[in-house]
Amino acid sequence: MKGAQSVNVRHILCEKFSKKEEALEKIRNGAKFDEVAREYSEDKARQGGSLGWKSKGELELPFEEVAFSLEQSTTGNPKIGEAKTGYGYHIIMVEGRK
Repeated sequence: MKGAQSVNVRHILCEKFSKKEEALEKIRNGAKFDEVAREYSEDKARQGGSLGWKSKGELELPFEEVAFSLEQSTTGNPKIGEAKTGYGYHIIMVEGRK
């Protein structure tokens, strides 16, 4: 798991903490990550939260630290992490590592 130089990452971006908590609750109750991302994320991409492959140094540090520490998982059974950046509150999952 350690030593990955890039991750295939998805996120849900919410400006408000309360909205992020609502999205988290849906995921914890079994909703698929990409479906919750389409409904809740305020990111312009809105493609199920996909940011694609990102290398170390491309993301804001709080986001990057979480993304590179997460286990690889699927949208149906996501292993999630959280970070706060200048953009807002993020729920993060990683689909691939290399």
